[in-house]
Amino acid sequence: MSKKPEESSVYEKPIKLEMSTEEAIQRFAKVTKEEIGQQGGTKAVVTEGETQLVMFRGKEIRQVLHDDEWFFSIVDVIGALTGSDRPSQYWSDLKRKLVENEGFSELYDEIVQLPMLASDGKMRQTDGANAETVFRVVQSIPSPKAQPFKKWLAKVGYERIQEIQDPEIAIKRAMLTYKAKGYSDEWVRSRLQTITSRKELTSEWKKRGVEEGLEFAILSNTISKGTFDLQVEQHKAKKGLKKSHNLRDHMSPLELALTMLGETTTAEMAKTQNAQGFYENKNAAIAGGDVAGSARRNIEKKMGKPVVTKENFLPGPKPEQIKLPD
Repeated sequence: MSKKPEESSVYEKPIKLEMSTEEAIQRFAKVTKEEIGQQGGTKAVVTEGETQLVMFRGKEIRQVLHDDEWFFSIVDVIGALTGSDRPSQYWSDLKRKLVENEGFSELYDEIVQLPMLASDGKMRQTDGANAETVFRVVQSIPSPKAQPFKKWLAKVGYERIQEIQDPEIAIKRAMLTYKAKGYSDEWVRSRLQTITSRKELTSEWKKRGVEEGLEFAILSNTISKGTFDLQVEQHKAKKGLKKSHNLRDHMSPLELALTMLGETTTAEMAKTQNAQGFYENKNAAIAGGDVAGSARRNIEKKMGKPVVTKENFLPGPKPEQIKLPD
């Protein structure tokens, strides 16, 4: 039978929210290594289907994790190598030429369509290939950048191996990526802490029989609703974000801190109550959200203004410029 969240505090020890950058990195790596050990393989820091942007000589190339390998957008690769303003058409023409060559059918079997974020902000099916297949495609493209690109591609593949062997490397690279995008050091520290708290929470859910996907999403919405009186998609809408945007990349440091409070409290509740399965962990999520929500309301009372605003980190003019608390 599911347990009801208790009215009073059930903590056996204080919840530690403040952590240094180094401590956050070590905790993230520790949880990741535990998961790798439990899975008996090399499932890594980045999750299946996660899309990232990487740079080659100032050109953005989308990559998505598929079957524990990076798959690259072939259209983006062609754009980076040729400078064509119509890389999709170039790829279509190249495919027709390659069909005439013996062995291309085998190569084409290695190309898969994967959802990647398009320029219009929507997820669209895109031709992608792993490093080995991209190497072979590149050989058919006359470009002085082909050889440097091959070296770059080999480096990306090597970095992937490094991340599997040492999860700390992945999180440090994430920090550098945020700084390169112009985020402040304070924001990056806050974001790193929420990455760590989220990792610890989802690891706890897995141990307690909560299924990834829909159940994770429901519990996350439960915490968000309790913390901000908004579900995740409602929070995105308030900030003018699209479905494909990562909400946490557009939160203020204070929003991030409250998010971390809700998730850390939820994880501690689950441990204290030994919550098993979806429904008992939902009770823990309700309790965690209530704790963070109470903190938010107290902060708003002191500040005299809401914590959640329309402010975001999208480029261009903002719909409403509101100075966020430091």
